[in-house]
Amino acid sequence: MTPTTIDGTALLDEVEAFHRRFNVFPTEAAFVAVALWDAHAHLLDCFDSTPRIAFLSPEPGSGKTRALEIVETLVPQPMTAVNASAAALFRSVSAGTGKPTILFDEIDTIFGPKAGDNEELRGFLNAGHRRTGVTYRCIGDGGQQTVQAFPSYCAVAVAGLGSLPDTILSRSVIIRMRRRARNEKVEPFRARVHEAEGHALRDRLAAWAEQAREHVMGAWPDMPNGVTDRPADVWEPLLAVADAIGGHWPDRARQACVTLVKASQANDKGSLGVRLLTDLRDHVMVGIDRLPTVAILDRLNALDDAPWADLYGKPLDNRRLSKMLAEYMTVDNEPIASRNIKTAGSVLKGYYAADLTDAWARYCPPPPESPLPPLPGTENAV
Repeated sequence: MTPTTIDGTALLDEVEAFHRRFNVFPTEAAFVAVALWDAHAHLLDCFDSTPRIAFLSPEPGSGKTRALEIVETLVPQPMTAVNASAAALFRSVSAGTGKPTILFDEIDTIFGPKAGDNEELRGFLNAGHRRTGVTYRCIGDGGQQTVQAFPSYCAVAVAGLGSLPDTILSRSVIIRMRRRARNEKVEPFRARVHEAEGHALRDRLAAWAEQAREHVMGAWPDMPNGVTDRPADVWEPLLAVADAIGGHWPDRARQACVTLVKASQANDKGSLGVRLLTDLRDHVMVGIDRLPTVAILDRLNALDDAPWADLYGKPLDNRRLSKMLAEYMTVDNEPIASRNIKTAGSVLKGYYAADLTDAWARYCPPPPESPLPPLPGTENAV
């Protein structure tokens, strides 16, 4: 008997509607991304990489945990982890009983400012982004130890306060959660009632995934203009799923991709060095071809929403500015360094915009006046 073909478009519409009953996401793009992420978890072996999905907020009570609870009902073999060790996670993933979907709540307790570096866990999350990712550990006692590779590839959803290490953020679809406004209503989630509804959708997603596998395996989805490099790696599995589902999902997926990539670039200042370069470009040397160091420091330290006036307990000074900029190169492949600037009656040390332009182009997010171009006909994208 031939199995009934499942309408992927209608099914993912139902998955999105299920989220809408219990979650208030900040944008329409977030609903699209989360529904696609749920579906991609059922096709993990078809992709070279898997994006992490990160529900982040500045304050508690913003719906992050509820978002994970709904995701938990829809993905295969969910494994809820709070303060789980790296060893526990990589042993779970490599156990051979099917890959779990790891749901990591309160991840700020692992990577927050008071939590230490947790390099093992960071390494596990980074390695597991790629299908070829493994975690190496020594097995055995004393001189009988051998090195063993544990597969780390699995789908991971995280939720937490604040931000995450840059290496994890760059591998994630980021959903910036916020508290519900008084006029935003959701249905109360009752696990004993609603888990069964989510599980029914999960089982249908699994059945659809088996039918869609041959269409997804090895797919090379077209990327929206301006989405390249790591953002393209992040979104490729989700766009491949959208193309396999069909209907209105391919267009909605690409609109959501543009919206969320642009938002992440606007919010991501990267490392402290990239933050410095970006502030120099966007706030300090706008329309100026050269500026004395003393003026640069005055302007940087006067920026309200920047770290420069209180950097490790003291304002940014000439020595630290010089050291930070020397890490980057000019177009002539020379370290960026101060040069003489002639002023009225004197010569001062300072920096030339021409020496910074190559670093600006290579490391900084697009300037505010140059957002990613919209897709044709989607100027009013979600």
